[in-house]
Amino acid sequence: MKTRLAPYKIAPDLMKAMGALEAAVAGSGLEKSLIELVKTRASQINGCAFCVHMHTKDARALGETEERLYVLSAWRESPLYTDRERAALAWTESVTLVSQTNVPDDVYEQVRGSFSDEEIVKLTMLVATINAWNRIAVSFRFIHPVKAAAVA
Repeated sequence: MKTRLAPYKIAPDLMKAMGALEAAVAGSGLEKSLIELVKTRASQINGCAFCVHMHTKDARALGETEERLYVLSAWRESPLYTDRERAALAWTESVTLVSQTNVPDDVYEQVRGSFSDEEIVKLTMLVATINAWNRIAVSFRFIHPVKAAAVA
C-alpha cells in the first residue's frame, strides 16, 4: 500500500483549518485520557490503522494501560471503564455510525447522565473531528510509522 495524495501539500489552508479544529478540541477541557480513548475507538470503527496507531501511542504516553487498550473494542463487556468513559464510548460509536444508529435517545440520555450540555457539544466535536481525520487518512492511505519502517 502506498499513500495516494499529500493533502498537506495540495491543500495546505484546508489542512491548517483541520489542525486548528484539532487544537480547539484538544484544548476543550475534556480529559486528555478520555480524548485518546474516543479517538482510538472511532478509529477502530473506521478501520484507520494510522489513527489507531497514533492514538494508542498517545494514550500510553498519558498513562493508559495496555489492558484497557486491548479490550477497548469490547468495552461493553469489560469492567475496566468508568461510567463517564462508557457514556463517551457509547456516544462515540453512535455518532460515528450515525447513518446506522441515528443517535438514539437512550444513548443521548446515557451521555447526559455523565456530561454537561457544554461537554456533550465538546465531545460531539471531538467525535466529528476524529471521524474527519479518519476519512482523510483512510482515503489518502496514510501509512502509520511502524508499517512505513517495515516496508522501507
